[in-house]
Amino acid sequence: MTNAPRSRIITLSEIPWEGRQPGVSTKAIWEDPVTKRRAVMTRIDGGAKLPLHRHVGDELVFVIEGAISDEFGTITAGNMGYRPDGCVHTVSSVNGATVLAFIAGGVEPLTERRSGPPSQVFTLPDLPWIEARPGIRQKRIWEDKVNERHALLARFEPGASLPKHRHVGDELIFVVEGANADESGVVATGNMSYRPNGCEHTVTTRHGATVLAVLWGHIEPA
Repeated sequence: MTNAPRSRIITLSEIPWEGRQPGVSTKAIWEDPVTKRRAVMTRIDGGAKLPLHRHVGDELVFVIEGAISDEFGTITAGNMGYRPDGCVHTVSSVNGATVLAFIAGGVEPLTERRSGPPSQVFTLPDLPWIEARPGIRQKRIWEDKVNERHALLARFEPGASLPKHRHVGDELIFVVEGANADESGVVATGNMSYRPNGCEHTVTTRHGATVLAVLWGHIEPA
């Protein structure tokens, strides 16, 4: 499909930090206003706290550095958390943290605590690597089968590749280490790529990469 949309590389260093409240800054990375989905990077200074709030929609968070805590547990660097629809909590960091959040919906401030489903912590070293294809392994972190959404960690060995495929639904990836590339260019460590619905591409890596992927939908051979 020659007119298929291309992936888009998102260089996070080019996006400015914006103050949200004392001790908390954010980068607005990506947004789909129609579905109210967005990706946001948040930097929390040591001792800072996000006040009591309720999630209207859900959220996946990946801690890049440091650690964050709420009433249900602590997420340390390299691990993930999930805040389900209706979750009520505060968020704090003792020594500071940088966090990448994938949000579906929004949040509303609360002045008093209400009941709601607890947040969850996913300790990624505890999850098994599963071979997806030669040279590529995955850790399956989270899945919403009803709405065909999932999050996974993928490790590409040097020289590994994904053959040409089409995205049915869209995908955001964050390169944890190494670099991978497609027809739009190279996505280096600490940057992201957005693969829109209908995108057709191949994915390669020269020296290897570890990638966090959040997908809405699935992929099929192109």
